[in-house]
Amino acid sequence: MSHIDQSNPYAVNIENAVVHAPENERAAFIRRTYTHLTGAILALIGFEFVLFNVVPVATMQGMVATMTGGYGWLLVLVGFMAVSWVARSWANSGSPAPLQYAGLALYVGAWGIMLLPILYICINVLQDPNLPITAGIITGVAFLGLTAVAFITRADLSNWGRYLMIAGFVAMGVIFAGILFGFSLGLWFSGLMVALMCGYILYDTSNVIHHFGVDQHVAASLVLFADVVMLFFYVLQILMNRD
Repeated sequence: MSHIDQSNPYAVNIENAVVHAPENERAAFIRRTYTHLTGAILALIGFEFVLFNVVPVATMQGMVATMTGGYGWLLVLVGFMAVSWVARSWANSGSPAPLQYAGLALYVGAWGIMLLPILYICINVLQDPNLPITAGIITGVAFLGLTAVAFITRADLSNWGRYLMIAGFVAMGVIFAGILFGFSLGLWFSGLMVALMCGYILYDTSNVIHHFGVDQHVAASLVLFADVVMLFFYVLQILMNRD
């Protein structure tokens, strides 16, 4: 999976951006954004717990087979991209508040389903439930560190967008080629994707500071949630294949 959407449908006039807001409004926006991000992550964990307890083992095994079986996984990825586009559109601050939250919930649910096969492999096939925990810790530390850098430097990294977009499209092309022609992407690809997602965290955090309005906390949390979960996915891939 890749993160290739570099258009910013949430951008506002620079004078209305968070970076120029009064201190109390800026602090409230940051608090709401990261509270929503934390809530989305906890909701994802809870949703995975529910899925593991209600989805039949045969169904999860079928999902794993689809994930490793070629064209079926390609269709799943296309469907996921479509759902992601809908969720981001709903989360746009121009939408009514209930629709914004529906977009965030839809995105969390989509990721819950997408992560189920790889978590099943870790827990039931590799018999190592510590792998997702370790990946979560690594992801959290990396995210917090990169977020601190973005907030401390206050650098506007909007010029990174075109380069990240190109890298994202190349990565998606490699993923599609791997599915179509049946070759493994290998550990190196996951490593490059981790580096790419670290770049996205810096870029998107900078965008949240410089190009979002103070009323766009739901959209901002969705963007950051996407970065966190994608980083987790590829860190977990590395841990699963480190031997």
